[in-house]
Amino acid sequence: MSSKVEEWTVLSMLEWATDFFKEKDIPDPRHSIEWLLAHTLDIKRLDLYLKYDRPLSPKELNTLRPMVKRRAKHEPLQYIIGFTDFMNAKISVDESVLIPRIETEQLVEIILDNHSDDNPRNVLDMGTGSGCIPIALKMERPEWSVSGIEISDKALTVARENATQNEVTVSFTKADILDPKSIPTEQPFEIIVSNPPYIRPDEEELLEPQVKEYEPHKALFFDDMERMYGSIINFAADHLTDKGSLYLELHESYADEILDLFDTNIWKASIEKDYDKKPRFITAFLK
Repeated sequence: MSSKVEEWTVLSMLEWATDFFKEKDIPDPRHSIEWLLAHTLDIKRLDLYLKYDRPLSPKELNTLRPMVKRRAKHEPLQYIIGFTDFMNAKISVDESVLIPRIETEQLVEIILDNHSDDNPRNVLDMGTGSGCIPIALKMERPEWSVSGIEISDKALTVARENATQNEVTVSFTKADILDPKSIPTEQPFEIIVSNPPYIRPDEEELLEPQVKEYEPHKALFFDDMERMYGSIINFAADHLTDKGSLYLELHESYADEILDLFDTNIWKASIEKDYDKKPRFITAFLK
């Protein structure tokens, strides 16, 4: 960036940084500088286009420069600005938690659509990460009792902070999906949900640098899909109420494999597609 501050306006910064990010092979280069510039100016992204001629102050440029450098190294936007929007919640994120995806928003929407009545429900999110799923559910269904388990202490800290900043009561406990005895089960659950690690380690090279180089590998990768999902399904079978329901997010390539893990004598399970028409979820109900 030039040291001549008077040369920099909102428009010139948008144009320069878009080209700069293109040179660095940054995904969605225009979107990237829009996010960073809107965050710096504390305005909405759409409002940038009402302020094309607005000059950037030296203070604003000093704030923006290091963020642009970080993005040029493929660091995710959400880690740079420290948060992301997830449905109706503002979710803080850092490198200890996976960045919530739009597919996971759809998973929450499926749950809400399937349970639109006013009945109180006891809900467990297994492998909660940032806490985005139980927090969004609690914000939409305040009468529900919602909890989450997570093996990472750092992720639990983030999840608890997110519950506080979104002003909801969610219980977060350290526990291991693969160790059912570590999971609190004082009461049976009406709903269990999980978005566990579902990328195989040999697929790492297929991922974008901003994913494989920055997001926590324990939240991304697991080498035994059957063991991971089997543990969740078995736990749910033992700890759901009659007619209770289980919701899973999964890898599009392994949907049929995961569906085959369900005992059809006790489960009615089906695959649902995401907005891109890929098999992304399983919804299952105890018979």
